[in-house]
Amino acid sequence: QYIYKEANELIEFLPRKHQKRKKKYPKRAAKVKISHKTSILDRPEHINNRLEIDHWESDSVESKCRKKILNVLIERSTRLVHICKLSSKNSIDTKNAIIKRLSVHPDQAVKSITYDNGPENAKHLNINETLDCNSYFCQPYHSWEKGSVEQVNGLIRRYIPKGSDLSKVHYKTLEEIETLLNNRPRRCL
Repeated sequence: QYIYKEANELIEFLPRKHQKRKKKYPKRAAKVKISHKTSILDRPEHINNRLEIDHWESDSVESKCRKKILNVLIERSTRLVHICKLSSKNSIDTKNAIIKRLSVHPDQAVKSITYDNGPENAKHLNINETLDCNSYFCQPYHSWEKGSVEQVNGLIRRYIPKGSDLSKVHYKTLEEIETLLNNRPRRCL
């Protein structure tokens, strides 16, 4: 320790000759703070009870080695599913994908979106402004609070098993999976 701190000229005589000692624990990326979050606990009852359409849930499905991800959107009442393939799990790509997929619907067809607390959802205010909607966030580690999208993620995993490399999945395949999910008979409907 003395040599590394006080006498750098002696480093060359050490058996391993490291210029700089490696930290025991690697540095982790700083957590992204999501500002102006509205808790799911403040979400109105008519949304919770699925009495009104045009309320959405969003989630991400990660690929092997986190090379590519899927953004999955589902409408809470009608169970309409949209799947987008993204090149990375950053907030800008996620924001652009959500706006692109939901802006094809008529005005006021998006009233709210429920997210988890992942860093990919940091640009929710831009989405709210563009689509004129509200956003709600689950409590930390409570993914079951947006159960519809979690259930659809499980259905997607039937077609694309966990550990698969999403960079090798073609867009046509994702469109076919989306069509199968949207035409799937459901007891709740």
